[in-house]
Amino acid sequence: MSAYTASVVWSRGDAVFTDNKYARAYTVAFDGGVSIAGSASPANVPAPYSQAEAADPEELLVASVSSCHMLWFIDYARRGGFVLDSYEDAAEGVMGKDERGKVAFTRITLRPKCAWSGAQIPDAATLDELHHKAHEACFIANSLRCDVKVEARA
Repeated sequence: MSAYTASVVWSRGDAVFTDNKYARAYTVAFDGGVSIAGSASPANVPAPYSQAEAADPEELLVASVSSCHMLWFIDYARRGGFVLDSYEDAAEGVMGKDERGKVAFTRITLRPKCAWSGAQIPDAATLDELHHKAHEACFIANSLRCDVKVEARA
């Protein structure tokens, strides 16, 4: 099996801290050298203590599910002999109380839209099959407790 790492760094700076008026902004660095700005979600921590322009953990989880599905889908499309020109997803995660009474993601919906070229364009049934196979293979979705749905768009 593989191991994956991310470095998350936060610093209080000169904030008092005990008054709960400290920044929730941080940096996430990945092993390939890419760093992104992270923050608590403004839905959970109001500005100025959160940064709306930074990626929050909830968005990162939705993006992780979406990108994992996409990468498997691209691979299965290639294996099927199709030429995929582009793939866009308008993914959405919904949080609420789960069956344990804990706040959690209760549903993540992927809304992929594909553009194809070449002699062989997949029909609706083949698209459904490709998305099903990608969903079954996506180890991020397989790691979650919530429902992950795929609603392919034309």
